Amino acid sequence: MHGHAGDDFVQAHRDSHAAMEPGPVLGREAREEREALTLRRGATLARGAGDRAVEEEPDSERTCFERDRDRIVHSPAFRRLAGKTQVVVYPTDHQRTRLTHAIEVAQVATSIARGVGANVALADAIALGHDCGHGPGGHASEDAFDAFIPEGYDHGPWGANVVLTGLNLCQQTLDGIRNHSWSRPAPGTIEGEIVSWSDRIAYCAHDLEDAIHAGIVTLDDLPEEVAAIAGVGRRAQLGTFIRAVIRTTNATGRVGMDADTAAALAALRRFNYERIYTRPDSVAQAHAVVEVLRGLVERYVEAPELMPADYRWDDITRGAVTYVGGMTDRFAFEQAEHLLGWSKDRLPRGIGRGA
Repeated sequence: MHGHAGDDFVQAHRDSHAAMEPGPVLGREAREEREALTLRRGATLARGAGDRAVEEEPDSERTCFERDRDRIVHSPAFRRLAGKTQVVVYPTDHQRTRLTHAIEVAQVATSIARGVGANVALADAIALGHDCGHGPGGHASEDAFDAFIPEGYDHGPWGANVVLTGLNLCQQTLDGIRNHSWSRPAPGTIEGEIVSWSDRIAYCAHDLEDAIHAGIVTLDDLPEEVAAIAGVGRRAQLGTFIRAVIRTTNATGRVGMDADTAAALAALRRFNYERIYTRPDSVAQAHAVVEVLRGLVERYVEAPELMPADYRWDDITRGAVTYVGGMTDRFAFEQAEHLLGWSKDRLPRGIGRGA
């Protein structure tokens, strides 16, 4: 397993035959030049080390947004998304987590960015990082933490302003993460707006698929207005919505979707809310999540020594929210058993809210 010697180098495979024309390294500066030549006017161009809170030296190989993408992927906050609810608490092997949701949003966002001539690396970085501010248990965590944060707990700003600050990301990346939700101010870049659409497109399609696999709804339940325009399965729906954004953006110069397809997307989202996110079992689960998370924050405020030292801030409540917000579902629920005395039958189960 030591590789196989060539003339003056080592190859992985004995029978390796793949080859390309030798040439200079296509480093950061060459990639920046190519962006300037190929991206459409209005796309965000990578320049040097990027606009960061703390100045850095530029990387020799990667553009600033490629570097942001790599930092997010290697961060603990991104890894922990694997243990956080998307729709289903304690998902099976086939159901989404916040991590797989982020990857699917990135797939949609990079497809749209390529199709409209925007910066693919920036769209990818924003998409991968957009949910790093989510707490355990889905959107119910926002309701739980609202009680402790004067400005309210919103996963977009919390991710950009608290969870990911140590990564020293570019301000364009942070802006897209901070403002990806439609209830927030518009992102300052085309790529940020692409991610706003991509998030909604991805979760509307894949939350429906997860609910079908969980036996909550069937394809026959899907409204005709959705099926007629977008199709009945995830693959058809994603293709329809992605192409609609590309088509509209190229035609108008603004990131958007034609009225008919947008109406189908809105109808799909409304169906998901009515039949999946706000069904009685989902509401009961959300209430249980809120109880767990509020109980944990209160316990850590009372006994800060139970938290790692890194979270024992002067503002101990904010430190406790940050610690609990970073937990995976499983760890939070285990802490509820150990610290709050909850029995297993009180812990959240089943289907929760979506994106």
